[in-house]
Order: sequence, then structure tokens, then C-alpha cells
Amino acid sequence: MDAVSWKKTGSTRKRASSAGTRSSRRGTLTRVKAEDIFNKPLTKRERETVRRTAERQAAGDDSHIDYSDIPPLTDEQLAAMTRFRDARDRLEKKKTISLYVRGDVLEWLKSKGPGHLTRINDILTSVMEAERRVKKSA
Repeated sequence: MDAVSWKKTGSTRKRASSAGTRSSRRGTLTRVKAEDIFNKPLTKRERETVRRTAERQAAGDDSHIDYSDIPPLTDEQLAAMTRFRDARDRLEKKKTISLYVRGDVLEWLKSKGPGHLTRINDILTSVMEAERRVKKSA
């Protein structure tokens, strides 16, 4: 099933009322596919905005961002942070394996919320990356 959004077409008609003037649209609904909306070419202004934003990001320039209204992170928030899986992790092909773990380990992983299998991969990836860093520095 394709995603569909609707838009109204037709003329605008104004109707007077005691509370003031209100407008309403008369017309028929036209079916528009989501892919038509997503594949619509960017305007010249939109392309320029994207280009400027990409240049600032590539240069690491965040001087235009006002951070004054963002409160600093607390020690509890910092302690609760976990590794962010970047795009490389999502694009890399994963292998299917069968893994046996102790029951208490599985319960602990599941107690952290949905995604316990992804969490196992993240833990193993972190250990692997730490081991590589240690070998490089030696």
C-alpha cells in the first residue's frame, strides 16, 4: 500500500458572518502519492540553503548556533549516556549467529528496554574497538 496525502483544489469562496469574514475552500480532493512529494525537485532557494548548511557542517562551523538556552548536562545524565551507533554500523552487513548466554545476562540485557540483541552487538563492538585502541597505542 502506498502512502497518500490529500490536497484540496478549487476556488476559494468567502462567506460573511456576524463575527467577521471567514474563508472556506470548495473543491474536490486530489490524490497525491508520497513519492511525488518526496521526489519533488528542490527550489533554487532550498538548494542554496542546503549548500550553505552542508558547507558549515563540513567546516565544523557552529558559531551561528546559540547554546545559551541549553542547560548543562548533569552528572546523572552523563553517566547514563551510551555509545551512538553511527551510519557505518547501520550500513554494514551483519551476520546471523546462534549465541548462548547465561539466563541472568539475558534478563539484564532485556531489563534495559527493547533492543537487547542490538545491545549485545554494541557491547561487543565497544570491547573490540577498545582492544584495537590498546593494540595501536602499544
